[in-house]
Amino acid sequence: MTLGEWVEATTRRLNETIVTRPRTVVLVFLILTAVFVGGFGLISTETDATDSFTSDLPEQEALDAINDEFKDPFEPDTESTQIIHTGDNVLTKEALLHNLRVIERVEKRDDLRMESANGPAPVVARTIDPSATTAAEQRRVIERSTPAEIRRTVRGLEDETRFTGTLSEDFNPTTASASASVTVISHDVPNGFSSADLTDVQTDIQVIADDEPGDIRAFGSGITNAEMGNVIVDSLTIVMPVVVLLLLGFLIVAYRDPIDLVLGLLALLMTIVWTFGFLGYSGIAFSQQMISVPVLLLAVGVDFGIHIINRYREETVRGFEPTEAMRTANNQLMIAFVIVTVTTVFGFGANVISDLTPIRNIGIASSIGIVFTFLIFGLFLPAAKLEVDDLRARFDVPEFNSKPIASEDSALGRALAFPAVVSRYAPLVFVLALLLSGGAAAAYGAGVDTSFETKDFLPPEEQPDYLAGLPEPFAPGEYTVTETINLLEDKFATNQDQSVKLYVEGSFEEDHALEALAAPNDDPPDTLSVAPGGEAQPRSILTVIQSHAERDPEFAALVARNDRDGNGIPDRNLDRIYDELFDSSSGAQAERYLTEDRRSAQVEYAIEADASQDVAAADTREFAEDFRYTATATGSIVVFDAVTDLIFTSAIQGLILAVGLTGVFLVIAYGVLEHKPMLGVVNVFPILIAIAYLIGTMRYLGMSLNALTATILSISIGLGIAYSVHTTHRFIDEYNTGANAHEAMVITLSGTGGALLGSMLTTSLGTGALALAITPVLGDFGLLMALSVLYSFVMAVIALPPAVLLWARYDEAQPFSGIVSR
Repeated sequence: MTLGEWVEATTRRLNETIVTRPRTVVLVFLILTAVFVGGFGLISTETDATDSFTSDLPEQEALDAINDEFKDPFEPDTESTQIIHTGDNVLTKEALLHNLRVIERVEKRDDLRMESANGPAPVVARTIDPSATTAAEQRRVIERSTPAEIRRTVRGLEDETRFTGTLSEDFNPTTASASASVTVISHDVPNGFSSADLTDVQTDIQVIADDEPGDIRAFGSGITNAEMGNVIVDSLTIVMPVVVLLLLGFLIVAYRDPIDLVLGLLALLMTIVWTFGFLGYSGIAFSQQMISVPVLLLAVGVDFGIHIINRYREETVRGFEPTEAMRTANNQLMIAFVIVTVTTVFGFGANVISDLTPIRNIGIASSIGIVFTFLIFGLFLPAAKLEVDDLRARFDVPEFNSKPIASEDSALGRALAFPAVVSRYAPLVFVLALLLSGGAAAAYGAGVDTSFETKDFLPPEEQPDYLAGLPEPFAPGEYTVTETINLLEDKFATNQDQSVKLYVEGSFEEDHALEALAAPNDDPPDTLSVAPGGEAQPRSILTVIQSHAERDPEFAALVARNDRDGNGIPDRNLDRIYDELFDSSSGAQAERYLTEDRRSAQVEYAIEADASQDVAAADTREFAEDFRYTATATGSIVVFDAVTDLIFTSAIQGLILAVGLTGVFLVIAYGVLEHKPMLGVVNVFPILIAIAYLIGTMRYLGMSLNALTATILSISIGLGIAYSVHTTHRFIDEYNTGANAHEAMVITLSGTGGALLGSMLTTSLGTGALALAITPVLGDFGLLMALSVLYSFVMAVIALPPAVLLWARYDEAQPFSGIVSR
């Protein structure tokens, strides 16, 4: 027995079990469904959307080392909350009092665990009265002070970084005014203090801030994580009902029978239950990106369901009894379902090779879900259909409409077969034209951008009108993080997004250490902010030494005595210089740039405002190579750029792997089953053209490859190849019965084409419903999925017929082709 004969025999035995013992099959699947329901209680959610992408990156590990090893005098070591105050002038007496009242109320509550507060209001109060250590004492100091006294104090703090660093860029010491300020509240938290606990603390502080007059808001990682968690719930609440309604509407049109409709919906529900149960049992967290998985599975499930019911109806219309009709339909479709399942798993599963954990998890979950979809729709649904039809006959329940979607004589059938009729006259011309247009689209799409931003995972600052008008319980919650991030970027000069860091490792007590740290600054890259003379302006242990020397003559003399070449950089007795510096008033500042053991240092560089992320990150990495010691480029810009590079790499590797595995499998499958291996190549042709058009469309619409759309290329292979496979499989059935290639393709498109059209409409609109999600990353993915499915269907109808006709010329020219094929 050949491999092909064994495969056919195995599928026939499986199909025979389905049609002869349908009740047993149904019971087994219902029991398994109950088992998977048990996994629901184990499902966890992932709210730190960006952290899951950056873990294990060398750039992130370097940034973590900086955060662990260096102390920032303006940032607490413990958890913290930012109090952001905006207005015409946040330095007036009234504005400072508003700020201090918020801090005072936080301080009075033990459950909010306030340890200290650093910001303009506390600094001004302590400058006027150094004995005012509590928020209540500081409030009373400001209340007793006159506006003129407060203005004089503000002017006197002009050179104090601890004060000016908390104010917006428009701070004017002359008028003692600024439009925004940040006060950092540090929390004294115990071991085991979780992110959920921090979220509770920060949301309570937000309530306190809301009670105070003026625009005062709380901000921090707890609030951000809470909003990201709410995004998952709100997106599912908005998207899934729309998906279900759209699918329901099209299933009503496709099935046109309420009992068949209920069966189809039951199978879809079981698919979702099995997949979510698997997530619970496997420990894979449900992230924002995972929202796409149930939508994809529903799309594939609808495709399988329409094909099995439609093919069954074609046989019953010919007069076959239900059992024989299902046997014939399932015998023809089982191989196609297996091929579609394997190729879809290849497409979805290609993402498991990604170095990014969230993308890898999407690949795992969607691949397992596709296998579940095949089992439920390939085995359970036919068995359930036979059982239901038996009960329908036994109780004399009428059939409402059991005709297939389209036939050769229908207007829809003739329209779908039109490309096959036209392309028979010059198939080579059609194929060449498609290759040229696809190549042009791919070349244009090669310039598509790649991005990774926190804002991708958060709702935009201004929500669309359709979301604002949604009634409860579908109305989304209030989201403020994006607006706050935009405010911080607009108002403040120094933040993580405008600087890069170097994590430098070596022995910094060696005489040449500081010279080596300063040498590269003479020729910095263009993206780094430079002084008028062209040299870089870093912040490092050397700048702390020089700054302290300007204020302390005795320390300046020590530095000068140990500066052999007189360039302002000490080059001997560095251990003594460090000891004196760390014991001075600048010790806290020094701890920010040099570790206690003198083995690690960090250097910070501001970047030009107009520098792009990719150029700034590339320049910083190249600049790090100029250092004598081992230097690692890091900072949020560098980390996010590293993720961006991995996103692009994942997209390309996933596409290549999906196309390669799919092509090889189809060549082997058609070679083994039909002795027609070249049909595997023909199958891949339409989907490649569709992918080329999709990439071109992405660039035309200004969309980028991001944390979720990076999966679109390989997923499009998995979803789109189904249209070609179903069409080719039906074509082979007709071709092997004696019809010539043209006749077989016309019959195929007029029959199967109707099911494909119904599947395309439900799938594209179902996945397109993700465009209604409240975050950009899901919205873009939904729109691209809808376009991908549309392009795949169109190419299966337009590109596949001429390719198949060319293949038929090759096949018929082979010796003994008629004997082997038919």
